[in-house]
Amino acid sequence: MKKPLLAVPKNSKVAYQGGPGAFSQQAACKVFGSELISVPCHSPDDVFTAVIRKRAEFAVIPIENTLAGSIYQNYDLLARRPLVVVAETSLRIEHNFIVHRGAGLRQIRRVYSHPAALEQCSRFLRRFKSLDQISFYNTAGSVKFIHDQGLKQAAAIASVDAARIYGMKILRRGIEDDPENYTRFLVLARKGQLPRGGEKTGIVFGLENQPGVLFKALSVFALRNIDLVKIESRPIRGKPWQYLFYIDLQSDIRSRECSHALRHLRELAPFLKVLGSYPVIK
Repeated sequence: MKKPLLAVPKNSKVAYQGGPGAFSQQAACKVFGSELISVPCHSPDDVFTAVIRKRAEFAVIPIENTLAGSIYQNYDLLARRPLVVVAETSLRIEHNFIVHRGAGLRQIRRVYSHPAALEQCSRFLRRFKSLDQISFYNTAGSVKFIHDQGLKQAAAIASVDAARIYGMKILRRGIEDDPENYTRFLVLARKGQLPRGGEKTGIVFGLENQPGVLFKALSVFALRNIDLVKIESRPIRGKPWQYLFYIDLQSDIRSRECSHALRHLRELAPFLKVLGSYPVIK
C-alpha cells in the first residue's frame, strides 16, 4: 500500500479531472497515497469548485507537459479562483492505443482522447491519415466511453490503468512522440490548509503598459539572486494586448530575499497574487 508523501489529515478528499485511471488520479496517488478518497470531476473548473465548496480538501491539476507545453486553462483558473498551491509533483506519461478485445488496427476509424494527449501522440497518429481524431474531456474517460458505447471501430489514448479498469486491450504501447514525456502537477487547497513555504514560490502579476516596466519587475529577483525557473504570460480578458505574468521562483517565500523581492514588486505591479510557496515532491 502506497504511503502519502504529503502530511495531510487522514481521509482527506482529493478532486481531479477525469475518472478512474486518469493521469491526474495517478499523480494524486503519488502525493496522497493509494488510500486517498477520490472526487472525480468533469472539467478543470469543476475541480476548483469542488475544493472551494468544501466537497474536497485538495485538488490535483496538470499545469505543464514537456511535449505539449503549458495548460493554459489551468493557469487562468489559478489567477481567478481563491485556492493556493501547496505542493508540486511530476509524472512520466505513457500513452497507449486502446481498443476493444478482438479489435485490430485496420478496423479502427476514430480515436478519442484529451486534446493534449492527441497532440502528444501526433507523430503516431499521422501514420493513419483516415483516422478521425475526436477530442474528449479526459483520457480515461475516453476509454470508458468507447467501452460503454460498444464502439468496436474506435480507439482511445490513455494509461495502462484505464485499459485494465475497463477491461480493454492495448494495441500499441508508448505511442507518445518522445519518451521524455512528463507532466507537472500542482496540488491545491484552500488558504490555511497547510503551512506556506518550500522549494518553490509561484506568483502572478499584472503591469501598466509602460516602457521598461517588465524589465524592472524581473530585476527585483535578479538583484537578489533568485532563480526564475518558469515564466508564462496570459492575455487579460476584456483588456486587449494586456497580460498577466506567471512566474515560478526557486525560493521559499519565508526567506528574506524572497519577501523583500515581492515587497519591491508590489510597488511596480497594480495586481500581484502569490499562488503558493510549496515543496516539490519527487
